[in-house]
Amino acid sequence: MSKTFDRYAGILFLAIGAMFVVESFKLSQSAYGSEIGPNIFPMSLGIALILLSIRLVYETFRYTEVKSSSTKLDYKRFGIVLTAAILYAALLETLGYVITTFLFLFIGFQTMQRGKVWASVMIAGCFSLGVYYLFVVLLQGSLPPFPSWMSFS
Repeated sequence: MSKTFDRYAGILFLAIGAMFVVESFKLSQSAYGSEIGPNIFPMSLGIALILLSIRLVYETFRYTEVKSSSTKLDYKRFGIVLTAAILYAALLETLGYVITTFLFLFIGFQTMQRGKVWASVMIAGCFSLGVYYLFVVLLQGSLPPFPSWMSFS
């Protein structure tokens, strides 16, 4: 892109991040049955967006514009990842966090780099199970559980 576009985009995302943080203070501090409240996730996203925006604006002062080379956009990969993200959001409550996150990550890994199926399975599985364990068991939060038809008892 251009230096001017990046600078304005950084300022815009900085404002959006600030709005996330400000609005997260209006959410409740805790939820029933959870040690952490619904305000933590939007607040942390807002802080991350602010930090990344500051970095982007800072970087626009350091680099010189490079002549844009014609790069072909990969609409097929974009469509696959977009479809996977929409299905992830639609199926999260039905299939549960672990299954939908595993499938989304696996599809994303295979879309970006074909092959290494077992590595994709291991990384997606460890990440989805690890985050579920960390958030639900250790932090006592709540995520959509496994579907009722998958009984582990």
